[in-house]
Amino acid sequence: MVVQQSSASTVWLNDSTLGAIAPGSLRRVHHVALNVKDMQASRHFYGQILGLHELMGEEVPSTLKDLVAAGKVANFVTPDGTVLDLFWEPTLFPPDPDPKQQFTRANHLAFDIAPDLFDHAVAVLGQHQVPIDHGPVSRPTGRGIYFYDPDGFLLEIRCDPV
Repeated sequence: MVVQQSSASTVWLNDSTLGAIAPGSLRRVHHVALNVKDMQASRHFYGQILGLHELMGEEVPSTLKDLVAAGKVANFVTPDGTVLDLFWEPTLFPPDPDPKQQFTRANHLAFDIAPDLFDHAVAVLGQHQVPIDHGPVSRPTGRGIYFYDPDGFLLEIRCDPV
């Protein structure tokens, strides 16, 4: 691919000599980075409500230590090693205050949970009055519930079918 940029857009041109990234080369999602308006509320939400492990001290990547120390970044990790980076953007406002109005290029972030823990997760969200978009829903691929983080980003907790 060759990139041509103009003031209006970026155009990707086909260049067959480059080939493609070999299937299976992209092993897993390494991290997801979210902009957050209220770092304290987001740290509480992801750490205390969703139960993700917040990286502290020596666990923080060296490239982010200064930003973490300044309170501008927080890092969490899921049990499978996927990192969730929160970047503090206190002046960030979505174009529409209604979280159902899509305004980013991302649609949602889904967390997987064991089927026997799904109902408990739904109850925890309710106990903390987390805004629910929809669900729980049941599909052939499993069950899911869609809800919003403190910045209105759509999240899902899902499980495989029993």
